[in-house]
Amino acid sequence: MKNGKTSVIGVLIATVILIVIIVVSNWGNEKMSFIQNGVSLITIPIQNAFAFVKDKINNNDQEISDIDSLKNENKELRDENTKLKEAERELEVLKSENNTLKDYLNLKNKYADYSTIPAYIVERTYSNYDKIVIINVGSKDGIDINMPVISESGLVGHVISVTENSAKVQTIIDTASTVSSTISTADESILVKGTISNNEQLKASSIPANATVLQGDAVVTSGLGGIYPKGILIGTIKEIVNTKNQTDRYANIQTATNFNTLQTVLVLTAK
Repeated sequence: MKNGKTSVIGVLIATVILIVIIVVSNWGNEKMSFIQNGVSLITIPIQNAFAFVKDKINNNDQEISDIDSLKNENKELRDENTKLKEAERELEVLKSENNTLKDYLNLKNKYADYSTIPAYIVERTYSNYDKIVIINVGSKDGIDINMPVISESGLVGHVISVTENSAKVQTIIDTASTVSSTISTADESILVKGTISNNEQLKASSIPANATVLQGDAVVTSGLGGIYPKGILIGTIKEIVNTKNQTDRYANIQTATNFNTLQTVLVLTAK
């Protein structure tokens, strides 16, 4: 009997202890959960903040890297563009030099019977009265005063002064210039002079009364006067102006040479 009571008491004690353990265990879990929740409320925002800052730094690093990459790419493009421009300038220079050489060759072929010296214009002075150009050859090249100067299209003028490395040329459009000429439809000589404020037009005077002058007639050098050889084209008749006195009529001549764009010339030294 006594042993039976002891067993029951043991079971009861064991049951109480188990219940206490369960309650304590549950209370500990709830307490730990509460503490963990409290800690989470504090640590999670901090973790999020660190994560945001880290992402921001990473993004900034990427943006800086992208900017550096764009800068390098931009510099490469600028360098390439500069090289292309330099190449384009070199090509233009080569084209210009090639055109100049072609002009010289055409001129030399056209005036193969003459000894010639090629030159190009380095300066021009065009005013109402003076129409002067400076060429890049002089006495060291064999240039002398009164030598005729021509272009591929026709007569330019003659040398009026010379230095060692350059020469001054009075063009036929200068108002002080007078060239003895002939018209294709007349054998008689006429005088051709420059006009004020016109770089493309000459005035033909002293036209014989019996000479037939037509618009479009060619005007060439007569060979008289001791400077220009015979037969060099000066221009064409643009307009005939009749007056009451037939001997006073005159004609306007369109120059064969374009003096506004003239670049290359030949100096005739001898035939």
